[in-house]
Amino acid sequence: MSDNASSSSLGAESGLRRSLKARHLSMIAIGGSIGTGLFVASGATISQAGPGGALLAYMVVGLMVYFLMTSLGEMAAHLPVSGSFATYGARYVDEGFGFALGWNYWYNWAVTIAVDLVAAQLVMAYWVPEVNGMLWSALFLALMFGLNAISVKGFGEAEYWFAAIKVVTVIVFIGLGLLMVLGILQGGAPEGLWGNLANWTVGDAPFAGGFAALIGVAMIVGFSFQGTELIGIAAGESEDPARNVPRAVRKVFWRILLFYVFAILIISLLLPYNDPQLLRNDVSDISVSPFTLVFERAGLLSAAAVMNAVVLTSVLSAGNSGMYASTRMLYTLACQRMAPRIFARVNRNGVPLMALLATTAIAALCFLTNIFSPQAVYIWLLNLSGMTGFIAWLGIAISHYCFRKGYEAQGLSLAALPYRAAAFPFGPIFAFVLCLIITLGQNYQAFMQDRIDWAGVVATYIGLPLFLLIWLGYRVVKGSRIVPYSEMKVKAESY
Repeated sequence: MSDNASSSSLGAESGLRRSLKARHLSMIAIGGSIGTGLFVASGATISQAGPGGALLAYMVVGLMVYFLMTSLGEMAAHLPVSGSFATYGARYVDEGFGFALGWNYWYNWAVTIAVDLVAAQLVMAYWVPEVNGMLWSALFLALMFGLNAISVKGFGEAEYWFAAIKVVTVIVFIGLGLLMVLGILQGGAPEGLWGNLANWTVGDAPFAGGFAALIGVAMIVGFSFQGTELIGIAAGESEDPARNVPRAVRKVFWRILLFYVFAILIISLLLPYNDPQLLRNDVSDISVSPFTLVFERAGLLSAAAVMNAVVLTSVLSAGNSGMYASTRMLYTLACQRMAPRIFARVNRNGVPLMALLATTAIAALCFLTNIFSPQAVYIWLLNLSGMTGFIAWLGIAISHYCFRKGYEAQGLSLAALPYRAAAFPFGPIFAFVLCLIITLGQNYQAFMQDRIDWAGVVATYIGLPLFLLIWLGYRVVKGSRIVPYSEMKVKAESY
């Protein structure tokens, strides 16, 4: 990163307010990653890979995310900036690499907000199908904009309560499910635990579909965990980040992993993997959510309406988090002279309002539903943003590996780091390799047919060549290069 970019960023970073507390950081990461991936898509993982395959996928991908979180936590506690891994990529790998990571992540979340707003239309159609869905998108987009425009504390508080609703839902689900599995509540096998274990021996269970199915559901699981990296973005506006970021990293991941693993285990014990309803996972039909199915078996006949409300909360929470993350990323790019300077302006509440307006404009893609069907727009936008979250994860692993190597090469003491990631260098290497496999295998089915589905291939993988093109283009225009370990600005005070 150039000296000019560094100094300008330092000055602009002071315009943000460090108002997020430890409880906000924890809930921001939880809120970003517990959503429709768990409440709706979890049924698809069990139906495709069997109960054992689904659990294995969640545990292996969970381990990968754990190493990514610790890598990000080490860098964020050492250098807490709102640009997070885009700043780290520019500083520890190559300025062009950070530039591409930043724009990739801004685009990812800006489009994802539009995806969430279309999903909100589909969810609201459950109650009021006669109302034009575009009106709901407009209402919820205005709500997200308002929560983010007030102040960072306003965003943090809203996200805290959004996430709390989801956490309570999962805890209640696990509690009721456990009582059903043990035969205390209706809905499980009469014999209790041993009777419910029979669902693990049905058909090809516990591993259905073999290795190919495992790779396929790993992609779904990876999407479910995306959002945990938001803690790195929020570090730039956190109170006492050297203390709060490590605490949040330690707590958040284990909570999320336990929520997912226990929820999947309960679903797999109560519902056979070949249940036809598990194959019909669609955000527009919450009645087939595995959570809804289990609640209904417990005698809670209003479960579909309750889960619809929870899914709506999840969608709004994800969109709210996305609005925050993309706004802060665009702001930081502007601070580093990698985006128009107008986006570096902050209002008196410490909110980068121009960056927020630009992000809102992209989120308005949700209004395409006034021309095309909501289901079609939902799939289009989902495909547009699908690859970009995994690219951000790859960038975190690479940046942390280079950071630690540069830190050690310059003879600095690891004991001076506020938080140190365990299992280096295995952690970031394992995370990079597994994330790359999942990324490249996202649409492996397109290559297994008699004729390759090139339209599907382009829709899935366009993010990778686009990222490389932006990176290489920046290198050509700006003349950036890979930063040698000896020249890295690894000291936090040198920023």
